[in-house]
Amino acid sequence: MPQWMSWLKSNEKEILAILNNLACKAEEVSKLLVELFSDFDKLNEVHAKIKKLEREADEDTHSVFEELNKTFITPFDREDISRIASKTDDIVDYIEGISGRIINFKIKSPPPYMLEIAKELYVATKEINYMITRLNNVKADKSIIEHCRKINESEHRVDDIYRKAVGELLDATDVISIIKLKDIYEALETASDRCLDVADSVEDIVLKYT
Repeated sequence: MPQWMSWLKSNEKEILAILNNLACKAEEVSKLLVELFSDFDKLNEVHAKIKKLEREADEDTHSVFEELNKTFITPFDREDISRIASKTDDIVDYIEGISGRIINFKIKSPPPYMLEIAKELYVATKEINYMITRLNNVKADKSIIEHCRKINESEHRVDDIYRKAVGELLDATDVISIIKLKDIYEALETASDRCLDVADSVEDIVLKYT
């Protein structure tokens, strides 16, 4: 490869490394969310950890965009890279928002089904983390698509749990509690949707480059 071409592609590894860091943070915050719903006594401690990771994820996302602006030739389409970064960051943002709502709404015990949904988010983000680590070998790894399918299945399970949870919630009589908990359930469901958005973007890349 001519020296000038090597320079044009010099940021490729950096972009993928930052995406890897971002995916690791998504997995870590979802694991912390499971911990939060498993032990409410650690609520403030766990929220502080999630908030720290959320700020770091924002920095990683900003770094991806900076690298894209500096790089003439990117490992994949710019739109795909941008979408993966922004949607992965969204997952972290929503999880931080969920833990923040738990505190601000003064919820004293784990609401029904939230731990179950959090566990599904953890499953999905682990798959995202795995897939993004494999993007540097995407041309030889069509098996990534199977992991996209697993995220799709997880998202369907979350939809089912969400509908059941909200259906039961609306049978309650405490209107303020209904409003608070429905807001959190919706944020959990949206975080799951963002996991599927990332999976769809990764699948698009695999289909383009294999």
